Parts: sequence; structure tokens; C-alpha cells
Amino acid sequence: MKKVLVVRNDKIGDFMLAWPAFAMLKQSMPGTEVTALVPSYTADLARLCPWIDQVIVDCGKHGSREQKSQLLSSLKLAGFDAAICIFSDAYNARLIWKAGIPVRLAPATKIWQFLYNQRIVQRRSRSEKPEFEYNIDLIRAFLNSLGKEPVLPEGPYLTFDPLSLEIQREKLATQLGLSMASNWLFVHAGSGGSANNLSLTQYRDLVAGIYAKADVEVVLTAGPGEEEKARELKALLAEQGISSTVYDKNSGLQDFTCSLACASYFIAGSTGPLHIAATVNVPTVGFFPNKRSATPLRWKTINTEGRHIAFAPPADADKEVASDMSRISVPSILPDVLTFMAKFI
Repeated sequence: MKKVLVVRNDKIGDFMLAWPAFAMLKQSMPGTEVTALVPSYTADLARLCPWIDQVIVDCGKHGSREQKSQLLSSLKLAGFDAAICIFSDAYNARLIWKAGIPVRLAPATKIWQFLYNQRIVQRRSRSEKPEFEYNIDLIRAFLNSLGKEPVLPEGPYLTFDPLSLEIQREKLATQLGLSMASNWLFVHAGSGGSANNLSLTQYRDLVAGIYAKADVEVVLTAGPGEEEKARELKALLAEQGISSTVYDKNSGLQDFTCSLACASYFIAGSTGPLHIAATVNVPTVGFFPNKRSATPLRWKTINTEGRHIAFAPPADADKEVASDMSRISVPSILPDVLTFMAKFI
């Protein structure tokens, strides 16, 4: 096995949760060239991953006929010995099969599984373990099929050298008007549409409670389309006498990731930036729905032990009620958040 393709071509958060799988594969087979097939919006993140050697950008199922033809040609010319589809759908199954890759491994789900010649049963819909563990299980099965001993990966999964962090921190301090001597509390109120999040008033109350007890400067992060929400939260905080700054301009995902590594704490719902922050091992506070497909267990971050705390609405058999984030009581969780944050001062 000289060249292995790993497919994880969906959302940012899902891709970040595949980093332990990439780490296991590369550390267990260091002489193997690992290539990631990813969409354009996660390609820069893939290029940051120390366990990915090459990146191929996927045009996706909505790509033009010419783009799809070029992608297929690239996969054929690369001469992969195996492909592991961490994320499998009809598009991926057909693509890998058409590419003629000899070993094709994926979860044994849906009707298109017949296009793979190695499959493992996972039952991800039961959400019995974290997503990153399901991803690792696929790599473990692949290694076992080769008689290779899996090397269990450990975080942090991405680190920046101290000089790079110091330069980035100085740049942010100048750009956002922050003190280099302060603890920086990053808050991301956007959701990317992937999961329910706290309301802006809940975030206001949470930040106000933290601000009253901890020495922090507040940075409100925002991705494309989330700028207005960040500014609304800034206005709500200002009404409480709390100064904050909106961080919505950067030089791309690699720059944004380095900025998150400068944070003292990161607070968000179950969204891509939360999982990026966890990858660089910033202490994270996450908010999740309580329906089975979206629980704190299923989408647990890849922070090292003790550097993540999660909250969800009380359990309920009604899916809509279980996803009602207004049922998270900020006054009730605030003591736990403050205790968690105090560990890292």
C-alpha cells in the first residue's frame, strides 16, 4: 500500500473530526502517501493537517461534466492502491468505483455499498459513540485487513510554533484593539445552518456572567453570512456595558485557524469553528441539541481530555423539544462554565 485515498468531502466540522483517523493511518503506515479528497472549502484546512501528504479538490456532484471528467482522470492517474470513504454516499461510491481503485472500503450502509469491496457495519444512526471514533474504526478495519498494528492517535492534532502564534497574536491585537496581556474569549454565535444554537440573548447572558467573574476580552467571530448576527450580539453586550469586538475578516481558513489558536477559550454551538478550535486544543464550551443524531456525545470535539465541556437541553422523547436550545438555562450552567474556564487561567 504505497498510496491511499481518504474521502471526507462534506462539511468543515465533519472534516475536522476526521483528523484522528488521518493521524492513525499515517502513524500506523508512515511510508504510505495519504491523499485527502475534500471540497474546495476545506482544502486549506486539509493542507494544514500534518498527516495528509496530498490534497485533491472534489468538484462535487453539482460540478460540470468537464470538472467531473477531470477529477476522475486525476484519481485514475494517481494510481491509488486503496480508498477509504469515511463519508459515503451514492456520488462517492460511484466515483471511487469508476476510478478503478483496487481496495475500496466504506461503512456498510445504503444500497450503493455494493460498489465497495470492503465494508464494515457501523450503525452511525444510533449515535452510540463520537463521530471521530466511527472514523477511526474505519481506519482500524483497514489496518487490520493488512495485518498492521493500529497506532492510537493522541491530540492535540494541530499545533503552531510559538513564533507564529506570537506574530498572529500581535496582528490580532492590532486589528481588533485587544490587549496582549488579556485572556481572549472567542464566541461564535453563528450556526452555519447545521445545528440549532443558543439565541443571541442566551449568548449575551452567558458572556455577561463570564465577564462579571473573569478577566477576559470578548471577540465575536463570524463566518460568511454571519456578520450581522455577530454585530447584533455586540450591540446586546454593549447595552450591558460590555465591550466586544467583531472578528469577521481574515485571510482564509488557515489564517482563521491560527487566530483561533490564539484564543484563551472558545464558545460556540455544534459548528465548524468549534471543531477547528478543538483541533488546535483551545478549551471549548459547546452547545448541542439533545436529539440522537446531534448529541454532545455524537459530535464530541477532539480536544485532549478535560479541555471541553458540553451542554444540551434536558432529554425528551419529542425531537423538537429535545432540539429546543431555549431550554438550556444560562444561570444554571454558568457556575460550571466558570469552573471549567478557571482551570486554564
